[in-house]
Amino acid sequence: MKYTLKFIFSLTLVLVSKMSFSQQTIKKDSIVPKTDRYGLRVGADLYKITRSLYDEDYKGFEITADYRYSKKIFIAGEMGNENKTTDEAQMNFTTKGTYFKVGVDYNMYENWLDMENLITLGLRYGVSSFSQELNSYSIYAPYPSPFEGQSAILPREFDGLSAHWIEIVAGVKAEVINNVFLGFSVRLNHLVSNKKPENFDNLYIPGFNRTYEADFGVGFNYTVSYFIPLYKKKNIPKVEDKK
Repeated sequence: MKYTLKFIFSLTLVLVSKMSFSQQTIKKDSIVPKTDRYGLRVGADLYKITRSLYDEDYKGFEITADYRYSKKIFIAGEMGNENKTTDEAQMNFTTKGTYFKVGVDYNMYENWLDMENLITLGLRYGVSSFSQELNSYSIYAPYPSPFEGQSAILPREFDGLSAHWIEIVAGVKAEVINNVFLGFSVRLNHLVSNKKPENFDNLYIPGFNRTYEADFGVGFNYTVSYFIPLYKKKNIPKVEDKK
């Protein structure tokens, strides 16, 4: 019994050593290359579509797209239209316009097997062309004044407005069924240029959202998209020779 246990133990060590050696040999000499799919992913922002249904002061849509340029790099962009009425304490105004964004995303997630999920960090350059319509306003006086609280309904439209900005984008996309992805992204925006109307300000910009101090803004989208495969490329991972 004693010798039998020794034999089994010795045989186990030999088999484990053999398996370890074989695994290293396969990794080094006989790696099966992974096939990556390259193509175009097209989708829409579900948040803007849903908001258009329940918010009577908002109508908008956004189309999203990205193209896989390399293993980790994606060329990405968004295009949309917004019509939003903002009702604040002392003014009511309507913003209408279109926008376009283009940039790149870098996928930081290493997929297993044939998965194609993404955790990305990216950059966009955005351009918007729009108009502002001042529907009404009320006069604010810091001290007692006969004009305080008085309002005027003077519709006035400012056309030919534009804005340019840069976005830092962080997002995720997960394949829920074959070629269909759900995604979410958050964005930090900074205005580069902003053509303002006379005696008014661009408090809301299509594609940029609400403007805050120091020309900063924030945004997000929640998307559903479909991947259209165009071609495949084999990806052979690099293996270090460990002694």
